[in-house]
Amino acid sequence: MPRLSPRQSIFSAALFALSASTAMAATCGNDSSGFNTWKQQFAAEAQRAGVGNAGLQALAGAQYSQSTINADRNQRGVRYALNDFIRIRLGSLDSFAAQSRREKAKYPDFYAGLEQRFGVPAGILLAIHGMETGFGRNMGNTPVIDSITTVAYDCRRSEFFTPHALAALTMVDRGMLTANQRGAAHGELGHTQFLPGNALRYGVDADNNGRVDLYSLSDSLASTANYLREKGWRPGEGYQEGSHNFRVLNEWNAATVYQQAIALSAQRIDG
Repeated sequence: MPRLSPRQSIFSAALFALSASTAMAATCGNDSSGFNTWKQQFAAEAQRAGVGNAGLQALAGAQYSQSTINADRNQRGVRYALNDFIRIRLGSLDSFAAQSRREKAKYPDFYAGLEQRFGVPAGILLAIHGMETGFGRNMGNTPVIDSITTVAYDCRRSEFFTPHALAALTMVDRGMLTANQRGAAHGELGHTQFLPGNALRYGVDADNNGRVDLYSLSDSLASTANYLREKGWRPGEGYQEGSHNFRVLNEWNAATVYQQAIALSAQRIDG
C-alpha cells in the first residue's frame, strides 16, 4: 500500500525542493495520451536536477502503467477493526509470530547486530517485513520506473510523487535500481516497500558491497531500522500503544490498525 507520509545514501533536501518547484513545468495528465510529451518535458527537469544518462535512458523507456492508475483510483479506504485486520492480513498473531521466529532463526546474529547498531528490535523489523511482502515473497510485479513516473505524471498526485520519480531515476544512475526492476503499484520497492525518495535518504549498504540494494535482505532491513531510528526510535524503550516508539510507527504507516498489528506481533516475536 502506498505510504504518503516509508544515511549513507542521502537525497538532499535541495533536490526535493527543486523537484517540487520545477518538475511541475512538465504538463500532467489524466490518461495515457500525454505521457510521452510529459516524459520529454520531465527529462529536461530531471537533467537540471542532476539525473545522469542512465536515469534519463530509464525515463525514455518508461511506459504508462495503466495497472498503477487502476490501483490508485480504486482505493476504497476500507477501515478494519483490529481483529479483522489481523485475520485478513496475518491469519493470527500466533501463526505470524511463529513464522517470523523461523525467519529470525535463519540469521540470529544479523538481527542482533541490527538492534545493536540501530536500537530497533528484531520483532519490529520482522513484523514489518512479513506484513509488507510476506518476508520477501511478494515484492510486486510492476516495473518501478513505469509506476513511479506514471503517478508523477498523473495530475491527481503529481506534486507528491514527482520527487520520488526523480529519486528513482537517481537510483538507476547509482546502480541501486535497474531500469526494469519490479516493485509495487505506486513504485514501492524491495523487501519492506520503500518509496524511492526514502530509499535514497535512508538506504544503508549493510553488506558493504558499495551500493544500496533494497532487494537485498541485509540492506533492506538495515535501511528499515535506520529509517525508524532517524524518525525518532528510542533504543531500549517499549513500543506498545501509548509509548513514544509506538508513535514512531506512524512514520512507517499512518493506519492505526497497522501500527497496532506491528507492535502486537513484535511483542510475540521477541517473546
